[in-house]
Amino acid sequence: MKNRQPLSGWISNRLVRKTGLVILTATLGLLFLSPPAMAADTGRKTLRVLCYNIHYGQGMDGKYDVARLAAVISEAKPDLVALQEVDVGVKRSGRVHQLQRLGELTGMAVRFGPTQHYEGGLFGNAVMTRLPILNVVIHPLPYTEATMQKVTYPRGAITVIVRGLDQKPLRFISTHFQHNIEEDRVAEADAINSLFTNDTDKIPTILAGDMNSLPDSEPMKILLRRWTNAIDESATPTAPSRNPRSRIDYILYRPSSRFRLQKAVVIEEAMASDHRPVLAVLELPSQ
Repeated sequence: MKNRQPLSGWISNRLVRKTGLVILTATLGLLFLSPPAMAADTGRKTLRVLCYNIHYGQGMDGKYDVARLAAVISEAKPDLVALQEVDVGVKRSGRVHQLQRLGELTGMAVRFGPTQHYEGGLFGNAVMTRLPILNVVIHPLPYTEATMQKVTYPRGAITVIVRGLDQKPLRFISTHFQHNIEEDRVAEADAINSLFTNDTDKIPTILAGDMNSLPDSEPMKILLRRWTNAIDESATPTAPSRNPRSRIDYILYRPSSRFRLQKAVVIEEAMASDHRPVLAVLELPSQ
């Protein structure tokens, strides 16, 4: 199991306690440098949000192709991107810093939220944005450690506060729930609600990720008690990317009064990853 070490030992001296969960401060997220975010277009009214599990850069043809992923992302013209399954310096994907390369190819600022060591590098979630970044926090989430009978992975969420199109703070979260233990996904949904749905917190928030959960599952029921789903339950499935059968990738937001959904689609991209990307176009009505 040496290739799947959680990051807890590596960053233990940088951890603080909050709301009963371990939170890694912005320091680590800023270790992974990127081009500066472009100034927001204050004349625009809508915010384009993309969620994409990139399968550590490997397409359905077995090729590792970061440029192909960058083209998919660029075509969607997003302001905010939540990525899952990102490799940084990992042997299987050629030791490429995938997130840095995506930032270079798209012109977007990037921040990395590693969840584990893997094959000499790091693996985890990430955020890309065209909006000015004000703060970054990495939150480890509950998970069951792997055993000889069942392979599991450490889970987490990376959060950025950006300056929104209205010049006010906006929170954006990228996360990835456990793939094979329902109890973990339930605990992770509870943790997300505990961290980000404090009624005294007035910052509008967008949560995007691969929840590994169907729309009628218990983890999604927990989340939807406090979040609004941008993707209708009848929307196109997202995985696998070829002949998709399951919708497990989501864009959620809260409070609902701070957003107006313009449209949401599952993009018909079947080669660059084993998931299809999800795009939501949101407007922040004037308050």
